[in-house]
Amino acid sequence: MAVLVVGGAGYIGSHAARALRRARYNVIIYDNLSTGFLRLAQGFELVEGDIGDRSKLHRILSRVDAVMHFAAHAYVGESVSNPRKYFRNNVADALTLLNACVDAGVRHFVFSSTCAVYGTPERIPITEQTPREPVNPYGSSKLFFENALEAYDRAYGLRSARLRYFNAAGADDSGEIGELHDPETHLIPLTLLASTANGPELLVFGDDYPTPDGTCLRDYIHVNDLADAHVRALLHLEQGGESLAVNLGTGRGNSVLEVIQAAEKATGQPVRRKMGPRRPGDPPSLVADASKAQRVLGWTAQRDLTNIVSSAWKFMCASRSAS
Repeated sequence: MAVLVVGGAGYIGSHAARALRRARYNVIIYDNLSTGFLRLAQGFELVEGDIGDRSKLHRILSRVDAVMHFAAHAYVGESVSNPRKYFRNNVADALTLLNACVDAGVRHFVFSSTCAVYGTPERIPITEQTPREPVNPYGSSKLFFENALEAYDRAYGLRSARLRYFNAAGADDSGEIGELHDPETHLIPLTLLASTANGPELLVFGDDYPTPDGTCLRDYIHVNDLADAHVRALLHLEQGGESLAVNLGTGRGNSVLEVIQAAEKATGQPVRRKMGPRRPGDPPSLVADASKAQRVLGWTAQRDLTNIVSSAWKFMCASRSAS
């Protein structure tokens, strides 16, 4: 079975591509390399193209049976300051991809969604029945596409899995691929950088939240666990399973200070940091109830925060040595 991994030269897409290959799928990566990296697609057939390029999509989709879609802009703050960019790529261009899939007869679609579709939930942990009320354009754009997938299932029979991740982190055990963002905004790589001699100081946004240590709690999930869930979701669809939406998380929240402690343990160095005010709109706690994924897909996260941070540090060291 052939799978087109759209955005497969990016962080999560590149890990999913390797998990698919290990599961003996034929993998083709489709990426415009605007935020992806050629090195993350190494070893795969790569088609360079935009998700809004209907003619190029038509040519490549005729060769595949399923699509995994990772090609979204994903910076919350940027989505607030530049919503046009987000609705153009994550909605308008993504609909071009979706329509091309239907026209090409693709039957299975796995979508990289997000817990941002829930906004600021009243109850923790978050289940799939939690109202979807996003509070920023990024979350709104993801919710729009989820709604489109539901409508396309009813109208055209396109089966889909909408995978709502919590905080993806970590790197492949090989140390060959991992988190590369420019600019980097994710907590774990920023924390690790703050433990190095020339890395920037870490700014902690708020220490007065109603949490055990006053800092935000987030559900960190290893990127390889996420990749495994994508393969299981595709298998579910292949075997005749109905379309579904599932949360992907560990069910455990870790605070910013716990992440700092894990980084100091991994690096053997102190994390230089300073406290700042809260960021507007940051919920105190976001933790998944991932029991549906276990029940329907047979999936549970296997790696904890220690493994996540140590694998990220291994990749960072390898990257710095290579450069």
